[in-house]
Amino acid sequence: MVRFHKVNGVQIQFTAEEETARDLEEQQWNEGAFDRSMENLRQKRNLLLKETDWVVLPDSPITDKTAWETYRTQLRDITNGLTTVEQVNAVVFPTKPN
Repeated sequence: MVRFHKVNGVQIQFTAEEETARDLEEQQWNEGAFDRSMENLRQKRNLLLKETDWVVLPDSPITDKTAWETYRTQLRDITNGLTTVEQVNAVVFPTKPN
């Protein structure tokens, strides 16, 4: 594969060494895709858990906490069994109780 990059608006062909280095960069980036996807998923999940921490406190005005506990358990378990980027991208978050 012949690759080019722009220098001051002019396309210049990569040398063999540059192509090899770029291929390695792309391979490393692709190998890290699953970890990046999982990190993004965990960050969103953790934010949703943090937003609902108050519900499970003893002085919470919510009397029936069962639905909230189920919701929070589903959030904590959302990463279980995921092994591909496609699975991570297909995750559907549970609906927050009313």
